[in-house]
Amino acid sequence: MTTRNSFKWLGISLCCVSSALFTGCGGDSSDSPVAEQPQARSCDQLVGLEIPAASIGLATSGGEVTAAEVIAASGSGAATIPEHCMVSGRIGPVDPTAPDILFKVALPTDWNSKVLMFGGGGFNGSVPNIAGHVAQGAVDQPTPLGRGYATFASDSGHQANALGSQDGRWGLNDEAVDNFAGDALKKTRDASVFIVQKRYASAPKQHYFAGGSTGGREALTSIQRWPDDWDGAIAWYPAWNDVEALLAGQYISRTLSQPGAYPSYAKRRLLLDAAVEACDELDGLADELINDQRQCNAIFDPSTAMVNGNPLRCPGGGDDGDSCLSDAQIEALKAMESGVVFNFPLASGETRYPGSNVWGADLGIDTVSPVGNTVTFLNLGYTAPVYPAMPRYAPYLSVLVDQWVKYSVARDASFNSYNLDPINPAPEYAQRISELSVGLNAGTNISEFEQSGGKLLLAHGMTDVLVSTRATEMYYGRLLNQMGEDKVDSFVRFYEVAGFGHGASLSFNATWDSLTALEEWVEDGTAPENQITTDTVGEPGRTRPLCDYPAWPRYIDGGDPMVAASFECVE
Repeated sequence: MTTRNSFKWLGISLCCVSSALFTGCGGDSSDSPVAEQPQARSCDQLVGLEIPAASIGLATSGGEVTAAEVIAASGSGAATIPEHCMVSGRIGPVDPTAPDILFKVALPTDWNSKVLMFGGGGFNGSVPNIAGHVAQGAVDQPTPLGRGYATFASDSGHQANALGSQDGRWGLNDEAVDNFAGDALKKTRDASVFIVQKRYASAPKQHYFAGGSTGGREALTSIQRWPDDWDGAIAWYPAWNDVEALLAGQYISRTLSQPGAYPSYAKRRLLLDAAVEACDELDGLADELINDQRQCNAIFDPSTAMVNGNPLRCPGGGDDGDSCLSDAQIEALKAMESGVVFNFPLASGETRYPGSNVWGADLGIDTVSPVGNTVTFLNLGYTAPVYPAMPRYAPYLSVLVDQWVKYSVARDASFNSYNLDPINPAPEYAQRISELSVGLNAGTNISEFEQSGGKLLLAHGMTDVLVSTRATEMYYGRLLNQMGEDKVDSFVRFYEVAGFGHGASLSFNATWDSLTALEEWVEDGTAPENQITTDTVGEPGRTRPLCDYPAWPRYIDGGDPMVAASFECVE
């Protein structure tokens, strides 16, 4: 039988059982609860950590840490990699048939309270090296991880096959398409920051993003769609208008596949020599770099150009071997230079893709050195594009577009991509391309990023023919039109580099300590001035000023041609 005393005893017992949550039993009723302080976790304690779906700002089925390993310090000087915990994780999709997002987080033992996300390249499909440099980072400066950053990146939501960054199979799944277009950026960022906070029991003070090409588009997409997530971004050669770039790639690929249109390595060398011969000294110095690219574009014509005392064009326009260019080859090169206008509406609002600075570009002339092979692989490749069986060593963009047309547009692996006219596609394909343009393109309205105090560094090589330099000029021009020069100047810098192509160059392999410039702007309020880029391949150690676009470096007569101080920025 329960008595009054029994109830009294039961009440005391329940209070004491709850003592882990409250200040104690029998204490002063005015005592308030004491919040439990979060505890930092060791690397081993992160293994198996569940990432709740609620901690990620877009729909997922949650995630988990699949592995965590302490990596010992290595290297010396600027190449020092500190001791860190390398975490591997996965983020589950909503659609059970969609691939996971695989990602990694590097957590230095001595953390500087900052995080940096790396962008990918091509169609992604693998996790970038998060222990390395940002795109075109200065080799004499520490990597982000070496500076104490927690760094992270993902494969963007699919795992590539033997084609690597050219594998387009993700286009068959809608969630995978959305992830590649940008959703994976937010999901990866939120999951990674969740892990960072568990590891250090503290939130990051600054958040940065750095990438080139697709990674450049990802940087611009991130600051446009999630402006409050980021304090600063670095975007090199960004493929921001991605669908239009792919359509232009299809146009160029079909052009190069025509009989006799594909130029050999020797013919590409002739074209480069002819452009340098005509335009090198426009900037006041013969150094095989064309700084005044706009004037070169205006005066150079491969149909009438000379090289080594001979016409560049073969007599009569036929193909007379490697000593000249045929009319078919000249027309293909002019198509690359002139760009393309689309005769169907795109939901992105875009109507064209600009040509590239072909005159003075290395289209792939060296297949021996590592850098030369990279340049050749990313430009005109080793073999001509041939349909329907696209050769693996055709131009990088040809393979990329072939995969995109098959899997994302036609959604049929057996589709002959040659049959897609990028200017006047069949109605069913035009509609699909238009739909894709909304997600795959980065918007140019980044006013919220500016209002939140964000800073953006843009850079592009002048002789990039994979992602047009002129496309980045378009992006920057739209910022000026939307916001005005003073506003844009308060949070954006845009630089172009002569002789530099897409991520690698034999002429001027550009490097730049962009991360320090961004840190000083964001954290100290010191805007970038007198920035310098350093060549590591063409003439190692040679420096040039980074001029605020549209200015370019002109040589000061009598100066040391190896030193940036011997050039002045002029418009």
